[in-house]
Amino acid sequence: MTYAPYFTEEHVQLRNMIRKFVEKEIAPFVDEWEEEGIFPRSVFTRMGELGLLGLHYPEEVGGQGGDYFSGMVLAEEINKCGCGGLPMAIAVQTDMATPPIFKFGTKDQHERFLKPAIQGKKIAAIGISEPNNGSDVMGIQTRAKRDGDEWVINGTKTFITNGTRADFVTLVTRTSEDPGPKGISLFIVETDRLGFSVGKKLDKVGMRSSDTAELIFDNVRVPHENLLGKEGHGFYQIMWQLQGERMIGAAGAIGGAEYAYEQALTYAKSREAFNQPIGNFQVIAHLLAEMKTEIEVCRELTYATAYRFSNGEVPSKEISITKLAAAQMGHWVADRALQIFGGNGYMAEYPIERAWRDSRLPRIGGGTDEIMKEIISKQIGL
Repeated sequence: MTYAPYFTEEHVQLRNMIRKFVEKEIAPFVDEWEEEGIFPRSVFTRMGELGLLGLHYPEEVGGQGGDYFSGMVLAEEINKCGCGGLPMAIAVQTDMATPPIFKFGTKDQHERFLKPAIQGKKIAAIGISEPNNGSDVMGIQTRAKRDGDEWVINGTKTFITNGTRADFVTLVTRTSEDPGPKGISLFIVETDRLGFSVGKKLDKVGMRSSDTAELIFDNVRVPHENLLGKEGHGFYQIMWQLQGERMIGAAGAIGGAEYAYEQALTYAKSREAFNQPIGNFQVIAHLLAEMKTEIEVCRELTYATAYRFSNGEVPSKEISITKLAAAQMGHWVADRALQIFGGNGYMAEYPIERAWRDSRLPRIGGGTDEIMKEIISKQIGL
């Protein structure tokens, strides 16, 4: 399928290139990286060399000058590598930590942070969640106080992807005691600054090839030049960022679901019971048909919403619907795929158990199912 009108021949060529890269340079090493709980920094460097970390950024900031759907292609294809952790870490680099720098940052910030991230020379993280505040962004407690030409930052962030080795963090802080969103600002914080430390590396159920950490900011001083955008505008900036994060998460969920479906389809054709492939049994065949249907429905929904987003719209209701539907679908498909594998599906030697574990996080990260439903219900007048 070409999925017109969203993709061109250039997109098809890009998809084929990424697919070959994943098959040759990522998939063969996934088991090793999952066991180690981290993948090599050289993956960022290699993807930067191939131009894969800046596909939809303009050339003047080091990107490839492609359109938004170029990034969607990457999200889909890299999520077929056999794990969800590495693709999530890459998505943080391409579509979570860096978009606010591009949109709200200065030329100096583009030079110091965005360009090196696109080149894979610096690893980026985004710091939103805290031990006592996840979905409630307005409730964050990390503080930044002005001291002359510097800001002094104190607080703790948790669940931070790329956290153990990030070179900088796009950080959400509170810069005043003004109620609601008015007191929130964004900073870019280098992790080699005095007072910054990694509290601990977190041990996760899934997404194990990506490092996730608790970050501590203890009187970390950053220059005023590291303020991202305008003081007090951080809440609106991070809300805009989350829309793109949810879109790329939906695309990733589709890629992960397609991987699980293909694993189940192959298994159903090769595994025999009662002297015939289990795929010959109507209950299995119909389940696979339903899985494929759900994937394609969510794919078309995601593409339609991405088209609007790529043209400058920020339809928060539709983005929330898309994220909710795709994340739930991805977990639903992985769960059915594991069921098709039967007892084998529950064994670590088969890749479907990892797909099943990894498929659970998209229903939490970037906005939980419950937050998506809250947004949708408000937008339909409830």
